[in-house]
Amino acid sequence: MQAVEIVKDLGLEGWSRYLSETPGRIKLLDTFLVFLALTGTMQIGYMVLAGVYPYESFLAGVFSCLGTGVLTVCLRSQIQNPSVFNVSQERAFADFLLANFLLHFAVFNFIG
Repeated sequence: MQAVEIVKDLGLEGWSRYLSETPGRIKLLDTFLVFLALTGTMQIGYMVLAGVYPYESFLAGVFSCLGTGVLTVCLRSQIQNPSVFNVSQERAFADFLLANFLLHFAVFNFIG
């Protein structure tokens, strides 16, 4: 029982530090990442329950979630560590938008 309390205390301490020390833009990106993870999970759950009849559409949806998640993690890293990347936040966001446009162009072409 003591180990459970230690893990609970660590989780609560980590959560409170996250809320107090993380900038608002990073929290927004983290919320978007949670949304992408839930969307991908729901798509996979639907595939398990209903089947994969439009298989290309299923793959396109999952790849869209995964690709957007990877690009969002990259944006988060660039915004959080500006000294490492030497890129302004505006430039990082513009690169994120361009990469998302190219990703979704490929996804829409894959759907057919």
